[in-house]
Order: sequence, then C-alpha cells, then structure tokens
Amino acid sequence: MRIVSLIPSATEIVCALGAEEQLVGRSHECDFPPGVERLPALTSPKMDPSAGTAAVDRDVRALVEQGLSVYRIDVDRLEALAPDLVVTQDQCQVCAVALDEVTAAVRSLTRRNVEIVSLSPLTVDDVKADVRRVGKALGVPEKADAVVDEIAHRLDALAEASRAATTRRPRVVHIEWIAPLMVGGHWIPELVERAGGEHALGVRGGRTSPIDWPEVRAYDPEVIVVSPCGFKIPQSEKDRALLEALPGWRDTTAVRTGRLFVADGNAFFNRPGPRLVETAEIVQAAISGRRDFHRFPPEALLRWS
Repeated sequence: MRIVSLIPSATEIVCALGAEEQLVGRSHECDFPPGVERLPALTSPKMDPSAGTAAVDRDVRALVEQGLSVYRIDVDRLEALAPDLVVTQDQCQVCAVALDEVTAAVRSLTRRNVEIVSLSPLTVDDVKADVRRVGKALGVPEKADAVVDEIAHRLDALAEASRAATTRRPRVVHIEWIAPLMVGGHWIPELVERAGGEHALGVRGGRTSPIDWPEVRAYDPEVIVVSPCGFKIPQSEKDRALLEALPGWRDTTAVRTGRLFVADGNAFFNRPGPRLVETAEIVQAAISGRRDFHRFPPEALLRWS
C-alpha cells in the first residue's frame, strides 16, 4: 500500500502501526519519527509560520476572510506518488489542508480508487478510535488494538503515579495561543487530570477559543505551561513579553512560585497521536518537578525563571 499523510499526528499513527515503509508522501510539518523528513512534502503554508502568535493569527484570519485556504497542496506531486490511501484531518483549517481541498485533489487524480481517511479527534478516546480507524484502513487491526492498549496502559500508570504523589490537584493552565490568548481544550483537560492537575478553564472535549485574561487571572493558576500550537520553544519565547505585559501576570501564583514553564507545542500537546502520553508526562513533570520516570526529551520542557 502507498500511503500519503497530510498531518503530523497521522504520520505518527501510521508509523506506530508499523507502516512507515509504506509512506510515500507527507505534509511539510511531518518530522517524527526521525527519517520521515526524507519523504516528499505535499503541502506548504501561505503565511509565515515562524512569525509570532499575533502575526500568524492576523495572516490566517485574512486568508479565511477572503475565502482562501491556509495551505497549498501539490496536486502534481500527489499525482506522481500514486497513493492508495490519503490520511488527513477535518478538525481545524489552521492545522492542515482542509478536507474539501484534499478531497478535490484526490478526485482530480488519474487513479480514482484512492481511499481518504480523515481524522477529527476531540478527546483521548477519539484519538484511540482514530488509531483503530487507520489500523483498519491499513489492514492491521490487531496492531492498532495493541497501540491503543499501550496508550491506555501508560496513561493509567501516569494517573496512578500522580495520585500517589500529591494530595490535591493544583490549578493548571495550558496556554495554547498567546495573541489572542487561548487555553487548551480538546484532550488537554483529560491529560492534565491524568497528570494530577485541574484544568477547569479548558473546554473538555471542545474546541479551543479565545479567553479573556481577567478570567484566567481570577482562576489564579498554580502551574502554567505555555506551548502555542505548532511552536517550538524558541519561537514561543519570542512572545514571552506579551504575557508579561498582561496586568497582574507576575502576581499569579504560578509566576510568583516559579511554576511557569514553556513546552514544545510543535511535537506535543497538539498532535493527537501516540505521543499524547508524553504530553501528559510533560504536564506531570511541571506539576511535580520530577522527570525521572518520563520518556519525553528533557529539552521539551523548560522552566521560565
């Protein structure tokens, strides 16, 4: 089978299912596991993804208001790769090429019997279901069951360790975007709970939307993890001044007690695949200060002093 994945989380799922050698194309953002970068990239952004959160938001809004997509898809290259299966998403038009564009591109191919599997998870259970959907499309349902079982086992083990390590759940805020300010929804509240915290501001199983700073300030988070969607730590650090300019920022319990962290929002948090387990581990490390039993790379979480 010849597989094209147009979103990083799907690429990670395909590889976790043992089908990495069947991948023939990827999105421009697919970079894990190491080695997938060798594959031809079929997408590219129409805005500058290396800009700050305010600039990215402005450019994305301008494209959407004009009825334009945020990404391009290379239809000629897709044609040349002759895929049997295309895995994409219909969850967020900012995260990857929109489903209708993928569908149109596939319909334009000379080869007509191309299957499209589109993922749209909002919860951890949705992610597990997506693993099984991709496994079914690949013809490896037993392997998919094994991957799902491993995700569940590790999350349960983390939750048990978290319960043993703390007597109360600290108030946690995961900042998914800085300008405008957004806190993580979707699967983030679940992961924070598994990690031993409370994430009451995020909409559990709901889409992320802007939030007013006074609401966050009134919540007075005890732990803050900053990881804008798609941003690596150095890019997030460029926008730190925007947070520090918020009235009362330095008076929040998290900042006063030194429990303010920045994490890799490109590799974790916003990739609904097997590495959501490592995302929960990152949050647990921020809450507990311990990293000795975690699998995530140390450089994925830094304390902001």
